[in-house]
Amino acid sequence: MNKALLVILFLPLLLVGQSSLVDAETLIKNKKFAKAETILIAYIEENPNNLQASELLGDAYGHQKKWDEAITYYKQLVEAKPTEANFHYKYGGALGMKALTISKLKALGIIGDVKTAFLKAAELDPNHLDARWALVELYMQLPGIIGGSKSKSFKYANELEKLSVVDGYLAKGYIYEYDDEPELAEKFYKKAIEEGGSITCYDKLTKLYEKEGKSTEAITNLEAAHVKHKRNAMHYQIGKVCADYNVQLEKGEFCLKVYIENYSAKDGVPKAWAYYRLAQIYTHKKNKEEATIWIDKAIADLPKIDVFKIEKQTINNL
Repeated sequence: MNKALLVILFLPLLLVGQSSLVDAETLIKNKKFAKAETILIAYIEENPNNLQASELLGDAYGHQKKWDEAITYYKQLVEAKPTEANFHYKYGGALGMKALTISKLKALGIIGDVKTAFLKAAELDPNHLDARWALVELYMQLPGIIGGSKSKSFKYANELEKLSVVDGYLAKGYIYEYDDEPELAEKFYKKAIEEGGSITCYDKLTKLYEKEGKSTEAITNLEAAHVKHKRNAMHYQIGKVCADYNVQLEKGEFCLKVYIENYSAKDGVPKAWAYYRLAQIYTHKKNKEEATIWIDKAIADLPKIDVFKIEKQTINNL
């Protein structure tokens, strides 16, 4: 049988196989992880040595928090191609996430492999940002007795800064925040905003202010983020802070109503949460009628959310 005829016979099969991988990848991007899992399991039964399929299946399992299954496939990838940094990174990440779900004693037996995987990823790829971020966080979170080290965390933060100034500043802000040095954390988050100014940069500073109880600073930062990025989601965040801290209630009410009026799925937070925040604001104002209207709307949209029901009881007691 000549080569041309072989191509004619088998090309459709190859295209069908490739189509399965494209379909699975699309499903993962659209957060339909269980469907992607089904397609990939069937594909791998026919193509057990396809690394792309194994990686996608590991990803599908990871998104579903099926850590043991994800670990199995990522480990196979590491063994099949030990020079691929991202395989080590994903393997370490899945191991790390599993460690968070088991007892501390059992987790101790995993941490060494987590660290080894991240270190290998960083060694293999001098430009791997995610591996360095993972090491920054790992060395800060581990107790010193099992390898935790602020100085090692700073080492990888400095490496991040050489690759991406913004990431370096954010990493240092994280280190100082974790180490309960909010003034220094604020300094580096502000530097990140000046350098890059992404939503992530603003968000880190806002959350720091919220944690420190600095509601005014949090609102000011959110307003600056909105001026720069013109995102409707900022309206919700401002309203949330106003409701949580019982401050600037008129501003919070206005922002939440703007958020609801301009809402789209890309804003992320369902409208029911904006209804809930409005109910909180009217509760602070002792306006039982308006608070009841908005909490009832929140419960109607998302009836299983416990905090909505608790707020309803609070309103009933006004």
